Amino acid sequence: MDVFNTIIIGAGQAGNPLSQALAESGEHVALIEEQFVGGTCINFGCTPTKSMVASAEVTYLVNRAMDFGVEIEGMTVDMKKIKARKAEIVISFREGSRDRIIKSGVELIFGTASFMDHKTVKVVTNEGESRELTADKVIIDAGGRPRIPDLEGLASVPYLDSTSIMELETVPEHLIILGGGYIAVEFGQMFRRFGSDVTIIQHAEQLLTREDEDVAEELQSILEEDGIKVFLNTDTTAVEKDQRGGVTLRAKHPEGEITINGSHLLVAVGRVPNSDRLDLEKTSVEKDSRGYIKVNGHLETNIPGIYATGDIKGGPAFTHIAYDDYRILKANLLEDGNLDMHDRLVPYVLFSDPQLGRIGLSEKDAQRQGIEYLLAKIPMRYIARTLEIDQSRGFIKALVDPESEHILGAAVLGYNGGEIMSMLEIAMIGEISYQKLRDGVFAHPTLAEGLNNLFAKLQ
Repeated sequence: MDVFNTIIIGAGQAGNPLSQALAESGEHVALIEEQFVGGTCINFGCTPTKSMVASAEVTYLVNRAMDFGVEIEGMTVDMKKIKARKAEIVISFREGSRDRIIKSGVELIFGTASFMDHKTVKVVTNEGESRELTADKVIIDAGGRPRIPDLEGLASVPYLDSTSIMELETVPEHLIILGGGYIAVEFGQMFRRFGSDVTIIQHAEQLLTREDEDVAEELQSILEEDGIKVFLNTDTTAVEKDQRGGVTLRAKHPEGEITINGSHLLVAVGRVPNSDRLDLEKTSVEKDSRGYIKVNGHLETNIPGIYATGDIKGGPAFTHIAYDDYRILKANLLEDGNLDMHDRLVPYVLFSDPQLGRIGLSEKDAQRQGIEYLLAKIPMRYIARTLEIDQSRGFIKALVDPESEHILGAAVLGYNGGEIMSMLEIAMIGEISYQKLRDGVFAHPTLAEGLNNLFAKLQ
């Protein structure tokens, strides 16, 4: 039995920096990672997808060159080079993280972890060795994976998920996407720009079901303008191989049965936690009905000394939230702090083009909770900068508390929407009234001065 002060399962965006902080404080720390250091973000999520989104944006601008008076001939998309560029960035990030872990004194173990009891973990290393580890503290940062639906014929079809689609070396002729969430939208627009025909099949009545209806409708309009076909309220009933080696999808649509033939199928219907791979039944750690590990505001499970961080605990599945989980545990375990995850704002960005940046309450949230608000909303074309660069699609809207006049939340569907959203988040953190932004002097011509126009329209 190998004895440690802390065992961390998973080298994601919480487990990775936390292992280093604990080791540098003098603890004996074991960090167990099944495959790659860096978690979903570096290896399968943010880093690789956004590097490919950048390639898609270049493709889009080159195709629009004549709109700016520039003539370009002979453009081609080389998926092998796009993939190689993506891999180079991923490997650089991954190796940098691994080197920092090792230098900090953490014992980094590559293998598969499972619980034997509350504070004992078995590890089968990637070399086949079996080890037993014990510690007073165990932190679970084991993440999640793509959810694969129980769909007739899917097991016999060479479908793609959000990881395998990034390994394609040729552009799909016709990509069918099952699902209408954030992953579906990003990949759908990306491959449309690379040259694929793209069809999105969404069972719900709108794309991005957590967003306000006007946001979803505007984004759908943008995707359709780009040539993507979107089917809403559509339930896929079966898939099968076609004679050319592609995929035939059958579904129920409000107007009747439909059949769609494509060359590739991307399954993007959400993610599930990896809690089912940890033998948690050998402990008393509680999970919810979907398999997410239950934690309190301090990220501790119902078993003292066992914590869960990142995607496996449920809630917003964002890298910056996992990293904030690290900050909470670092403060509480090492600095005698009392931080609570329920106190934080949750920003996020969909890297569509234009981006969707979101912070705080949506209108849907406010109405559901009975919260009164004033609304400010303008189209992006009201901002001079967007017209100058011909990126005027989308809109900005913000909710304001009628009493305090502080910003309650915002949605920015527009060029660099994530950056504008972050300005609004700073205002929320500082409890700055909307008038300060309405009357602030911002440099011209910038996107920031759109906040003058936005809050001048407050109703």
